[in-house]
Amino acid sequence: MRSTNPYIPMPVEIVKITDEVDTHDIKSFRFKFLNAEDESRFQYLPGQFAELSIYGKGESPIGIASSPTEPGYVEFTVQRAGAIVPGLVTAALHDMEEGGKIGLRGPLGHPWPIEFLEKKNIVVVGGGFAFTTLRSLVTYMLHGDNRPRFGDITVIYGARTPGLLCYKDELAAWEKRSDIKTIITVDKGNETWKGREGFVPAVCKDVAPSPENAVAVICGPPVMIKFTLPVFFDLGFSKENILTSLEMRMKCGIGKCGRCNVGYKYVCSDGPVFSLAELEELPRDF
Repeated sequence: MRSTNPYIPMPVEIVKITDEVDTHDIKSFRFKFLNAEDESRFQYLPGQFAELSIYGKGESPIGIASSPTEPGYVEFTVQRAGAIVPGLVTAALHDMEEGGKIGLRGPLGHPWPIEFLEKKNIVVVGGGFAFTTLRSLVTYMLHGDNRPRFGDITVIYGARTPGLLCYKDELAAWEKRSDIKTIITVDKGNETWKGREGFVPAVCKDVAPSPENAVAVICGPPVMIKFTLPVFFDLGFSKENILTSLEMRMKCGIGKCGRCNVGYKYVCSDGPVFSLAELEELPRDF
């Protein structure tokens, strides 16, 4: 019987690595559990995260990019930290190859509130690398067993350039489906780009999703969120019906180190998913 101590990582093996962007600093890592008991215990929902441990380097909290509707593996999309802010864990992971083994502990945090989203129209807005747990949510909602539980689904996703869009094959597949409206945009296209150009806030204003029985789930760079939120307020979305994730505040994952707190909330244990109404009650230090 393996220990359920939350501090002890579970061993996993890299079975697939996908280079997501042209700059080669964002990769998706697919892991399989080395122990069947660990796999059965790792029950998660979209929006949760886990700690990835590289032996001799440390650990880093990363949102889960796969969906529980994709059995047999768990996947994370990881950005390699830059030279200005070096990241030992992400750099070591990016240097690994398929067959490499690391530690994994989780799942941690609260997921997107699936029951709250049921029977509602869902507007998913993402920017750049911050689409990981949104990818998990969309994949979960589109699964055949789950799709009837949700109303209309609209996805608005943008990146600076075409080469910086993640999950390109899946985005193309979503665009072909009739049960989801997918709008992909880039700040500036290239000679081969035939899609939409424009910043995410402007595209949201142009698409103008209805607030009627709707919830907006928004994740992206801070500047994107700053200019996107007023668009949704103008459209009539309430703060209770706008959700976001403070995943970047994650530290130890279980609310023990005290480094993720915002006011009286511990993002690790009380989040990372919050509504804007909840965030309005907290100090503006997130």
